[in-house]
Amino acid sequence: MTGTTLAEPGTTRQGRQLWLTLVALSTAGMVVSVQQTVVIPLLPRLMVTFGASVAEVTWVFTASLLAAAVATPLLSRLGDMYGKKRMILFTVGLLVLGSLVCALSGSLPVLIAGRALQGASAALIPLAIGMIRDTFPPGRVMTAIGVVSATMGVGGSLGMIVTGLIADRTPDHHPVFWITAGLSALAIVLIVLSAPGDGAGAGGRPDLIGAALLSAWLVCLLLAISKGNDWGWSSGVVLWLFAGAGGFCAVWVFSQLRLRAPMVRLHLLVGRRSLPANVASMLLGFAMFGSFTLVSGFIQTPSSAGYGFGGSVLDVGVYALPSTVTMLLASFTAGRLSARLGPAYSLALGAALCATGFGWFTLFNDSVLHLVGSNAVQGLGFGIGYAALGALAVQHVSRDQSGIASGINSLVRSIGGSLSGAATSALLTSITIAGTSVPSRDAYVISFGIITASAAGSAAVALATGMRARGLSRIG
Repeated sequence: MTGTTLAEPGTTRQGRQLWLTLVALSTAGMVVSVQQTVVIPLLPRLMVTFGASVAEVTWVFTASLLAAAVATPLLSRLGDMYGKKRMILFTVGLLVLGSLVCALSGSLPVLIAGRALQGASAALIPLAIGMIRDTFPPGRVMTAIGVVSATMGVGGSLGMIVTGLIADRTPDHHPVFWITAGLSALAIVLIVLSAPGDGAGAGGRPDLIGAALLSAWLVCLLLAISKGNDWGWSSGVVLWLFAGAGGFCAVWVFSQLRLRAPMVRLHLLVGRRSLPANVASMLLGFAMFGSFTLVSGFIQTPSSAGYGFGGSVLDVGVYALPSTVTMLLASFTAGRLSARLGPAYSLALGAALCATGFGWFTLFNDSVLHLVGSNAVQGLGFGIGYAALGALAVQHVSRDQSGIASGINSLVRSIGGSLSGAATSALLTSITIAGTSVPSRDAYVISFGIITASAAGSAAVALATGMRARGLSRIG
């Protein structure tokens, strides 16, 4: 087992150390989640600042998810090889660096580059889950994973609130990133002081070729989806991008099958026990990250468009408060719920609640009360669902593979979020009010309907997984 074993279970010293470790990891996880959504309310403002289109500015958000998709399995693997605490500190260091680049940026490409550095820090979540499995007593693992996983949703909502408070006082986007840099530095201090030290890692060499190939096919795929409307879906450039995505993906799969120590162990991606959790994770990630961008744009759309609330950046954060509160409530009970029902059934419940919330706003979106109510239901669902995903991803693997197993689950969730951002921006730019570039109400309704279906699909996959596991246990 990697990592440092704490004192014997039940001692006061161990309890204090466990609590401090959980606080440090949860704080760091929340800061990482804050960076993922902190720019979302700013997207309409950034369009004006840089004179860019919806599709171009969306890359400020998508670049973070794309970097997360590439960095998460690589850094998770490195955590298993060389020690999770070292890699956790490295990932938070990338968040500090990326925040500084964004805070000093004066152009859209530089801002996107900084956001990519920030996005690489998403690897912290699976690394933290791996550290919990390595160091916590078995009876506390499920609850601890639930708390850390739930910080993802809470941090995402808090990010929009923080941005709203700042944007209400200044038109400049730079202060937001100075705050994320400070919070990240604080997280580093907490981890250094509280997290247990690393034991002897498994060793080995990182699969840099696999990381490069993964980057190549994801960039080709997302660029083709996001620019299809501007360049034409049948244009040579877009067709070549889709072909490149398929080609690079095929080479990447081949390389992962041939290498002794690949970046992604494909049996952890598409194996019989892992595939359902990864499919459910991708569908839920598609729904969650898609909802962030859609709700922000809908709220800030002037009512003269025939829909929307004409809200400010601050309003986006305020309307997210119900979701934050319900996520916090869910985070305190999600671990125990998952231990009682099992991760699969807990995920099914959480995803079903998310689908209910999204479906509510898809059908009824003419009132702020409908938005607040649907957000509250979504928050409860994401709090339960994401906590269950963290446990479901690692329950069938050995401890020395817990980091990479959780990392792969985060990888597919980031891919789902990246696809969602690209797909919804394509819809919003293609279905517009006649004579304008403003998305029509139908564009939002269709987009919300798609993420509702995605969340419902996640619930169905999780439910089927739970029923299958229960059937096998009865046979056994």
